[in-house]
Amino acid sequence: MSISSYPLTVGDHVVQVNESGDPANPAVLFLHGSGPGATGLSNWEQVITDLAGSFRCIAPDMVGFGDSSHPEKPPQGMAAFNELRVDALLGLIDALGLEQVHVVGNSMGGQLAVLMALAAPERIGKLLLMGSGGAPTTTVSPGLAHLREFYNDPTADSLRSLLTEFVCDLEPLSGTIGTVVDDRMTYIVREDVTRSHRASFNPAAPRRVFTPEELAGIAHPTLVLHGREDRIIPLEASFYFAENIPNANLFVIANCGHWTQIEHRDTFETLLERFIAGVL
Repeated sequence: MSISSYPLTVGDHVVQVNESGDPANPAVLFLHGSGPGATGLSNWEQVITDLAGSFRCIAPDMVGFGDSSHPEKPPQGMAAFNELRVDALLGLIDALGLEQVHVVGNSMGGQLAVLMALAAPERIGKLLLMGSGGAPTTTVSPGLAHLREFYNDPTADSLRSLLTEFVCDLEPLSGTIGTVVDDRMTYIVREDVTRSHRASFNPAAPRRVFTPEELAGIAHPTLVLHGREDRIIPLEASFYFAENIPNANLFVIANCGHWTQIEHRDTFETLLERFIAGVL
């Protein structure tokens, strides 16, 4: 089944929507991470193709990424920018005529999923958090530092080096890395994308860390996934979410980095289908 991509006006913003599957199926919102040149399709294209028979799959470009809006005066820092993104995502659910969605969030997308659950719990079904940010980690990994500071050297070679940090074993993906680099560079060189990245990773802006009290208030069934060899977000971050969200289960995938849905796609898809079906 093919993917349809279209822009949708949501309040003051335009959200680029990538969608597959029957609208009568359970709706799953897939939220991508914050890597340079990231888009809904760069994180989720194969997944939403594979799962089109099971779900209505919706994988938007976040505001400040890809072909969605890039504010001319963006909020400074990931915390402030993510509040804007959450407002746009809740508006997107309204614009699509959906009362409730299951939410899958990767990295920054995991933070957005948690923020959505806190802001509008009745609109969220189940949560899957994958290598999510927002835990009170005290160190910044070299991979995450490279991601944040990417625009100090926004070249194809720098991007290729960064992508090696996202996976445990590059060899199985070596044939596709060149294509990924080329696709992402078309966005990276754009002035609006550059502006949004610099605003999101403004080092002077405060971080957003979820407190145990906030997480304790999330009643949604939650599956926390993490690659054991993740070099972007440490495994301890997912321990934190699993320990503090009351109805959370934790699944750690061996020989896997930050891109669970790419490195171990079959495992990821099986876990997601079983989780939403209520058998996991």
